[in-house]
Amino acid sequence: MEESMSIMFAIQSWYVLVPVSILGLIWLFSGAKRQKRKINLAQFAVLISFGIYLLCVIHLVFFPIDVNIGRYANQTPWYMTINFIPILTIDLTTFLLNVLMLIPFGMYVPFLNQTTTSFKRIAKLGFMLSLSFELLQLLIRVSLGSGRSSDINDLLANTAGAIIGFLIVKTVCKISPLKNMLKQFQL
Repeated sequence: MEESMSIMFAIQSWYVLVPVSILGLIWLFSGAKRQKRKINLAQFAVLISFGIYLLCVIHLVFFPIDVNIGRYANQTPWYMTINFIPILTIDLTTFLLNVLMLIPFGMYVPFLNQTTTSFKRIAKLGFMLSLSFELLQLLIRVSLGSGRSSDINDLLANTAGAIIGFLIVKTVCKISPLKNMLKQFQL
């Protein structure tokens, strides 16, 4: 009887994030040359720090990716790895960490896009970012056998984090001297 072969290894984040960061820097510098308006040093710092923040979030959310393809891979059906029950199944530590993870996102958005100033718009952006994370985790789980699961509570926590970050910036920008100082960071 012939044994089927199993493939098991882990994809570390630097294999993906180093090339992505290099492409991001190339895009940033080529875009700055093509753009008619110049960006100042403060705006450049916002762009670079936002890129670093996104790389860190991607590292936390997806890596390492455990690849497990073969005879005993994916024994649990993919639909059993999704938590559809909100609130009642919350792991408080994970929930709070997910809130904290997207607070900076909510803080960056008003600096990256001046037209995004509504609570509803930030909630939508935070939800869409979180939904894309959860769907990509599911896709990786189904295709590569990664141990990550998708959870509706992560959607709630990430959306709440984006909203909290936005509210922090909006509150700080109401203070007149800070408002004028922070304006130089807006793109």
